[in-house]
Amino acid sequence: MSHLSRANGRPEAEVIVNFADGYSYSKGKMEEAFRSGLMDKPSVKAKETHALKREDVDILVNELEIPRAQAEKMLAATKGDVAKALEEWIAL
Repeated sequence: MSHLSRANGRPEAEVIVNFADGYSYSKGKMEEAFRSGLMDKPSVKAKETHALKREDVDILVNELEIPRAQAEKMLAATKGDVAKALEEWIAL
């Protein structure tokens, strides 16, 4: 323990990795997360996705002159309903 520097009277955590953005992970905290069952919890299910028709995306891209990614996002938000997507675009 003598090789660990002390901050506020407590030993500094053993750092596994220091990242360029300033974040670091300590061995003790990682082990505690595993012991607490954090990793045993079931993952969150992905959102329900709807198949987007290429023709619908093309309509939005050509008529609204927007990027394909934005058109796909608009259609996904309206569950593939072109009319609803257009109404929301007009309401903006």
